[in-house]
Amino acid sequence: MEKIRFGVIGCGNISRTHAKAIQGVSVAELVACCDVVEEKAKAWADEFGLGDSYHRDLDEMLARDDIQAVCVCTPSGLHATHAIAAAQAGKHILCEKPMDITLKRIDDMIAAAEAANVKMSGVFQRRTYDSTKRVREAVRTGKLGKLVIGDCYQKYFRSHEYYASGDWRATWELDGGGALMNQGVHGLDLILHLMGPAKRVSAICRRLVRNLEVEDTAVAIVEYANGALGVLEGTTSVTPGSGCEVEISGDDGTVGLSGDTITKWKFPGSDEEQKAEDAAAEGTATDPLALAATGHTEHIRDLCQAIIEDRDPAIPGREARRAVELIKAIYKSSREGGAPVELPLSYVDDGPGI
Repeated sequence: MEKIRFGVIGCGNISRTHAKAIQGVSVAELVACCDVVEEKAKAWADEFGLGDSYHRDLDEMLARDDIQAVCVCTPSGLHATHAIAAAQAGKHILCEKPMDITLKRIDDMIAAAEAANVKMSGVFQRRTYDSTKRVREAVRTGKLGKLVIGDCYQKYFRSHEYYASGDWRATWELDGGGALMNQGVHGLDLILHLMGPAKRVSAICRRLVRNLEVEDTAVAIVEYANGALGVLEGTTSVTPGSGCEVEISGDDGTVGLSGDTITKWKFPGSDEEQKAEDAAAEGTATDPLALAATGHTEHIRDLCQAIIEDRDPAIPGREARRAVELIKAIYKSSREGGAPVELPLSYVDDGPGI
């Protein structure tokens, strides 16, 4: 079978996870990388055995006939720019979270991919966990009865050194926010994946510890479209970080997740507490470089199969957009003193946060 050949755009920390994922999929092949800092691109190419197959100029890499797909691993506020360029060059796209930092830019990405007839998928690796799939099946098949509460708590630690490691971090212009837009987007996508869309949100976002432009702590109350309520928390300033925890309760039962481990599994017909096998500790609660490539490998495999089978990927652009919309609604509510904000949002509400 002909392999899907990938180029990687942006050679920062997360790009290495993408490279390992590509190299772990039999129908994928890593052939090139690109970064505006040529020395970084060259070092990255050496690390992954690409020789001199590196680029400083994105258009030059996108012009290559031997590249069918790209991974967008640049700062969040540049995702749309690079994804649109890739789509216009006829390349399929796997875009790191968040898709971008405004709804307008995300919609422009989606339109560009549709116009070019290329596949575009977002990265939310928590959806790939077996534990997530079990919990989602329990929720969607009614095992919990009428859904009442869906909570998501994300308590992370990020050091001063982490924020100083890139001048784009914790800026409205390129990061689009703080604890929610960068780290918390994963958990908010997860709770929406399990509970369904949000209808209304009220929130407070604050800078409580770090001297940043953006929030390091946020708390929101959400009303889902199905009538259930929930609490959403996100922070990067607690010690020790404890990662992402989700708990969903209905009038017949409760299920819970901590990282990739099922922590609660109680409903009629469930014989015992059911755990995810050999669950790893959530190292990314304190160290973003501790991320394993397993979930990204599933994303790469899915995008390759979507290309081969001419189908939508598991997380198409419109699906990946939802978590960003919820975050933007939380920011809008905080700007307005915690007033309730209805979803969906319009572009006029698409501004920065606190």
